[in-house]
Amino acid sequence: QVQLVESGGGLVQPGGSLRLSCAASGTIVSINDMGWYRQAPRKERELVAMITRGGSTNSADSVKGRFTISRDNAKNTVYLQMNSLKTEDTAVYNCNAAVRSPDYPTYMSYWGKGTLVTVSS
Repeated sequence: QVQLVESGGGLVQPGGSLRLSCAASGTIVSINDMGWYRQAPRKERELVAMITRGGSTNSADSVKGRFTISRDNAKNTVYLQMNSLKTEDTAVYNCNAAVRSPDYPTYMSYWGKGTLVTVSS
């Protein structure tokens, strides 16, 4: 019943910016941590940034100062503002969230299908 849908990916030149969004839908009681991961071809998925329900954040060293994660609890949405993009940022970006729903007795981890970010000249 719970679904996460990402949007905002696309093609951008080095130095450009993109804003990713991830909206959770369905019968939701509450959402705890939310985060963004990315995976480049033939590489393992890595954590980009995460944010708690209260707004505390953490991010990978490779994106500090360039990416900013935020959330709107009223909209069940998490965002990733990406500035000063580099070619090495090219990857499929996936949203993840710990969601409490009436179907399960605890928080469950959900993943979006991903949105492709391509940084190229």
